[in-house]
Amino acid sequence: MCGRYRLSRRKQIIEEYFESAPWDDDWNPRYNIAPTQPVAVIRQHPKEPVRQISTMRWGLIPHWAKDASAAARAINARSETAADKPAFRDPFKFRRCLIPADGFYEWKRTGTAKQPFCFEVNDGELFAFAGLWDGWKDSNGNWLRTCSILTTMPNSVTSAVHDRMPVILDRESYDVCFRQSCVT
Repeated sequence: MCGRYRLSRRKQIIEEYFESAPWDDDWNPRYNIAPTQPVAVIRQHPKEPVRQISTMRWGLIPHWAKDASAAARAINARSETAADKPAFRDPFKFRRCLIPADGFYEWKRTGTAKQPFCFEVNDGELFAFAGLWDGWKDSNGNWLRTCSILTTMPNSVTSAVHDRMPVILDRESYDVCFRQSCVT
């Protein structure tokens, strides 16, 4: 599970790394991004080869939901079952995204205590989580775009701390993720 992460780069560096169009939203480096907060998300239209960064709320609300109450529980989607779960089925098929980060946190339980650990890729380089997004309209007719991070079984580095971890994509897989399933 990924319940907190870090994106501590300026938006110009994020745009360059992900080769995206200029990002219109305000963004300041953040070291403790929490569920339901605004996060950076990279999407690509299937017919246009340009990546676009926008800000979405972390915690997926399916387009068909009656209210936003489930968002805090839908910050992550298990990659093994996302294609079958009603809340994630359509986004998994049609609305994949990259969620930029440069670190994520997991907590190790020891009795009643929890110890946080920060995990990085290549000494803090930028990377992307595999993500899903959806648009939801509230009762006032306002659109809210929301997202979720795909998770998987932990690798050898994170397994000593937690039984899940976010899906981290290789840079070479970013474009492939938009065209076909980027996780198995």
